[in-house]
Amino acid sequence: MTLIKSISGIRGTIGGATGDGLTPLDIVKFTSAFGSWALKQSGKKKIVVGRDARISGVMVNNLVIGTLQGLGIDVIDLGLSTTPTVEVAVPLEQAAGGIILTASHNPKQWNALKLLNQNGEFISDAEGKKVLEIAESSDFKYADVNDLGKVIVDNSYLQKHIDQVLALPLVDVAAITKANFNIVIDCVNSTGGIFIPALLKALGVKTVHELYCEPDGNFPHNPEPLPENLIELSHEVVKVRADLGIAVDPDVDRLAFVNEDGSMFGEEYTLVAVADYVLKNKKGNTVSNLSSTRALRDVTEKAGGEYHAAAVGEVNVVNKMKEINAVIGGEGNGGIIYPELHYGRDALVGIALFLTHLAKYGKTVSNLRSTYPGYFISKNKITLTPEMDIDSLLLKVEQKYKKQPHSTIDGLKIEFDKEWVHLRRSNTEPIIRIYSEGNSETVADNLAKKIITDIKEILNLKG
Repeated sequence: MTLIKSISGIRGTIGGATGDGLTPLDIVKFTSAFGSWALKQSGKKKIVVGRDARISGVMVNNLVIGTLQGLGIDVIDLGLSTTPTVEVAVPLEQAAGGIILTASHNPKQWNALKLLNQNGEFISDAEGKKVLEIAESSDFKYADVNDLGKVIVDNSYLQKHIDQVLALPLVDVAAITKANFNIVIDCVNSTGGIFIPALLKALGVKTVHELYCEPDGNFPHNPEPLPENLIELSHEVVKVRADLGIAVDPDVDRLAFVNEDGSMFGEEYTLVAVADYVLKNKKGNTVSNLSSTRALRDVTEKAGGEYHAAAVGEVNVVNKMKEINAVIGGEGNGGIIYPELHYGRDALVGIALFLTHLAKYGKTVSNLRSTYPGYFISKNKITLTPEMDIDSLLLKVEQKYKKQPHSTIDGLKIEFDKEWVHLRRSNTEPIIRIYSEGNSETVADNLAKKIITDIKEILNLKG
């Protein structure tokens, strides 16, 4: 059993002993802490709750809503929803915050409480620590019987979210309708199975082949939208001669595409393609995290904008986007953040902008992909002993490459012309994760091997 308490929320496996898994008592404790914090922060007695289709969703939902009521907080219950939909709903409802019940791309035995502030954005590091402090001290006070919160079930936000997407100036429904796309979708039997077909219909897409769109929480494969998990989608695209395939994760904030020939567009390139379209129509700056492909920087600079890197984590990307007034940003895991709609990863707006881009481009998805710089990312890790001083080790690597452009805002990232390597320590294990990128798999792998060799040499020198 696992329970992970982080700044962005509480994540764990269902069952087990209290404090070891995401048990009912843990759910009540952390909901009480967040509700108490939100009340104190905003003075508002309203919180929006939505969930993905996980098997444990109803149980967790009942506990969360009952706890919030016990604090005297009114609950806007969106029921089966998506992470970006809850993010859209919080400011529209003028709520104190939001709780999304989803473990994102984790397998079905997991669930989580994702926590939003009154702007519908993930709470900050400082706010998250405060919530955890309140939880550990049990510093919450429940309401008297006459002051219990009310529950308002609101099923209108599917349409409200779609309407907001369609109202964006860069979403061209007429162009998408005219393109007459034939699309296959894989929604891993979660809430994308409700939201994505509805969105495509609203965009004028008449031919949609649905894979795993029954929102019952029985994920048919690993729900993370990575190439190895999209094999059936790839086969179906080829079988029905579709123009493209679309895959989302269980809470619909990550987005990946499959080309018409069954090959992968690449989740790293979801943001690149959408940013390319946005930048063609609106000059500005972009942001992604340090572990995302350099292709976004290339596309941004070609369009006359500036690219900026942020520390890994959606809240860090959002903060940097606000700081530099970025027109678009996100993460290389297929997360599109389009601030004209809201500051959160949103597969719905990503689909609408991508299909508009593809319709106006007028050629195949694989043709579009070939117009972008070709980079490959290699992901590795090195396991160290628990007593190892990882910070000191990273400092020694930094000294070795001090003449190269480098960043220490999140671990250590070193640039070598158009290649880079990013070293990040794990928060839970004695591990350094090593991400590297080059213009071929071999180049990326060799760069990672070189850095791993350097680390081993440093460790030997230290010994």
